[in-house]
Amino acid sequence: MAKIEEILALEHLEKNIFRGVATETSLPRTFGGQVAGQALVAAVRTVDPAYSVHSLHGYFVRPGNPAKPIVYLVDPIRDGRSFGTRRVTAVQDGQAIFTMSASFHVQDEGIEHQDEMPPVPDPEELSASADSEDPGNLWARREWPEWDLRRVPEDRIFRRPGIVSQQQVWFRVRDPLPDDNVLHVCTLAYMSDMTLLGSASVAHPDEKTQGASLDHAMWFLRSFRADDWLLYDQTSPSAGFGRALTQGRIFDRDGRMVAAVVQEGLTRYLR
Repeated sequence: MAKIEEILALEHLEKNIFRGVATETSLPRTFGGQVAGQALVAAVRTVDPAYSVHSLHGYFVRPGNPAKPIVYLVDPIRDGRSFGTRRVTAVQDGQAIFTMSASFHVQDEGIEHQDEMPPVPDPEELSASADSEDPGNLWARREWPEWDLRRVPEDRIFRRPGIVSQQQVWFRVRDPLPDDNVLHVCTLAYMSDMTLLGSASVAHPDEKTQGASLDHAMWFLRSFRADDWLLYDQTSPSAGFGRALTQGRIFDRDGRMVAAVVQEGLTRYLR
């Protein structure tokens, strides 16, 4: 399996045009996190380093072919004094498979607050559950061996009143990454598509559904390292008509909320 640095190392073909590598996978279509992460790298490559990415909004419009590379076309929408905007289209075989808008900010000073991180067991306590025979855990370890993913058991999740479907996952890149903030941000964009849609299935453990990411939004709130432990606190507030809304808050070990994610995914019954 390719390392995340290799997955995110795009080839610069022409001004505002980049190409991402195809990677080995057992998935029948390109992993959505790979497309989002590569698209964000392409956008970042066209922005002055004084600007940091603070949000992205993407739509998965067609399934990607995992055996083929993807070309990313960047449209430099705006470069302002405080904010910049880029639109990225991911293309395979002449057709768009993903579109994304990304916003960049020079950082300002203002009010500060955040929710508290929920009480959870430390990731080191979960090594036994990570090695369980659960088919989902086994598949995730085979598909993403470079990631250490440890689910919090359901009986150890702090249940918030009124929340119908919850899931919590500790994660990190196993090997140390370079001190490159852009790499850590784009790595988190890649990772943010992992496990999130699964939070919708927690309330329906016996139902067999077809899952796929439909759209994906992400906000980067504070600095972090993707090779340190991060908690992905996930909920699914609604599901219906073959779609599920999911959302996640990402905290570091010190309890700082470093990112937030909202995604809608396909969850229709298998026929």
